[in-house]
Amino acid sequence: MTTLLLIIIYLAFISLGLPDSLLGAAWPVMQSDYEVPLETAGFLFMTIAGGTIISSLVSGKVLKRFGTGKVTFVSVLMTASALLGFHFAPSVVWLIISAIPLGLGAGAVDAGLNDYVATNYKAHHMSWLHSFWGVGAALGPIIMAQFILEDNSWRDGYFVISGIQFALVIILLFTLPLWNRVKKNRNITINEESEDLIDVINDEETKDVKPLQIKGVNLALFSFLFYCGVEATVGLWGSSFLVNVKGLSAATAAGWVSFYYAGITIGRFITGFITFKTTNRTLIRYGQIIALIGAIILFLPLPSIFSLVGFIIVGLGLAPIFPCMLHETPTRFGKKHSQTIMGYQMAIAYTGTTFIPPILGFIASQSTIGIFPICIVIFVAAMLLSSEKINSILRNKVY
Repeated sequence: MTTLLLIIIYLAFISLGLPDSLLGAAWPVMQSDYEVPLETAGFLFMTIAGGTIISSLVSGKVLKRFGTGKVTFVSVLMTASALLGFHFAPSVVWLIISAIPLGLGAGAVDAGLNDYVATNYKAHHMSWLHSFWGVGAALGPIIMAQFILEDNSWRDGYFVISGIQFALVIILLFTLPLWNRVKKNRNITINEESEDLIDVINDEETKDVKPLQIKGVNLALFSFLFYCGVEATVGLWGSSFLVNVKGLSAATAAGWVSFYYAGITIGRFITGFITFKTTNRTLIRYGQIIALIGAIILFLPLPSIFSLVGFIIVGLGLAPIFPCMLHETPTRFGKKHSQTIMGYQMAIAYTGTTFIPPILGFIASQSTIGIFPICIVIFVAAMLLSSEKINSILRNKVY
């Protein structure tokens, strides 16, 4: 029963990833069909992410009232309907209207499933959970590229993804009773590797202060901001960069971006095993260094094939960072403030997703999409520096 529900949760996270990469992959063709400026994709993306922020902020109360199973069912139903709306949208206005439930549904699923897995399953399942998001994010551009290549029809790509989502809705409907049964039968698992450090960090220095006054919290928020900014920016503008700067076809560009998401997927699957042997802190550091190397490859004036290599390396580097930073929260700042700080981190993460890609799109429309790799290098470097500063603060506390 427990294993069956875990499989369903993984499937739900695949469905969460599927729509995330579709807009960026399809936009070069959609832009032509609707005859709108490049930065329109940024506004659509902002609408989706804005809905995600709103639903994640209220998800705590909604989850307590209705339960994770029901919220996940309704949320996936919303995203499936929204994707169907993209398929039929006669104008950009209808795309914006469809983007609202797409964002609202995604935020509730994300917050609910992360909390459920953290509470009811072992810690390494978090990395694997996020790897299944990558499965969906990688499949999205592959499916879209196939329809663009054959019929130049991005609408059919959205229709197929919507059908997959509706299939999951049916599965969730018939498995609703499982959620409460598993929750009642399982004990909460605590991440044993963090236990000693938690006791050190959660000392008198942080006992009576507000969460945002704890040393390192602002730097952690900074890291989440730029992590999600990088992840979303590469997904949204990667295809446009390859088409307009590297001269690739829209179908080929969409396929190459799917390798970026494949890098995230494979990396997170491997990370789930590596967590048994090393610390979150080490995985975060080396992930950021690898992502920086990939970004530099994209920046250098190399043949087009190296862009594919760069996308894959960036994806592999980003893979462990987000789930490991989530797991590291109680270790860094103590269990007392962990839940509150976790909420701040998710809000800031979605803020990065919401605003950084559209800002880059606006700047690119006034200049050139060629600034894309430069911005990725800057964002990854900023994330690395803030993360290392947190490590320095923690070393001073412990020693």
